[in-house]
Amino acid sequence: MGRNRHGRVVPRRRRGLAAAVGLAVSFAAGAALHAGESAPPAALERFLGPEQSPLTSYRALRRLSAATRGGRMAATIIAWTELHPERGFRYEIVSRSGSPAVQSRALIPALDMEARALAQSDGEPAALVRANYRFDDAISREGGLLRVGITPNREAPMLLQGAMFLRPDTGDLVRVEGRLVKRPSFWTRRVDIVRHYARVAGVRVPIGMESRGHVLILGPSSFAMTWEYESVNGIPVGTPGKQASAAPTE
Repeated sequence: MGRNRHGRVVPRRRRGLAAAVGLAVSFAAGAALHAGESAPPAALERFLGPEQSPLTSYRALRRLSAATRGGRMAATIIAWTELHPERGFRYEIVSRSGSPAVQSRALIPALDMEARALAQSDGEPAALVRANYRFDDAISREGGLLRVGITPNREAPMLLQGAMFLRPDTGDLVRVEGRLVKRPSFWTRRVDIVRHYARVAGVRVPIGMESRGHVLILGPSSFAMTWEYESVNGIPVGTPGKQASAAPTE
């Protein structure tokens, strides 16, 4: 589906559009504290400590959108996604609109890449843990949150140079933002990403992400994805998309 096989030459426009897939895989101003002030150890250590209720399964309705060429090429798909301890990750598309090329070369590959990453990885290669990142001691306060700078320990896909934002009382993660330290492809010059998190049924889960990048030939490109959860770790939490109730297929 939109892949270059057997070494065939791909037109530059198509190569540039395929590079936009890298955007998928894939703000509040405030007063700064005094320079060098240490991060409250309770909040940071709570975040870095063992997760009391790790995410093991979910079912969620996702909306994925992407645009490039100044918005002249854009598309959206809506899909049921499911993570199961035994069956792994699977999805079913229930609605699609816009450019077929963007759908087949950016949005659907984003889900396929997620499925492959989850199937091939024993852990979380981009997780916010000390094995992947160094966490700054000096912080600032922005919009009532603690801003902690993050620096990758290595140059690897999906690792960000930027900051994470924590609730000062609980250490809960609210947002991560930064720039990919390793470009997804030659065609993608830079990618800036913002990921949003919340607690649902007591479990930390992603609820949204946006990315913007500059792709050669095509110019600025954007990608966005949201999650609406029906269940988390087997606990019913909502009824998103009642019209789209079909179960995902393998």
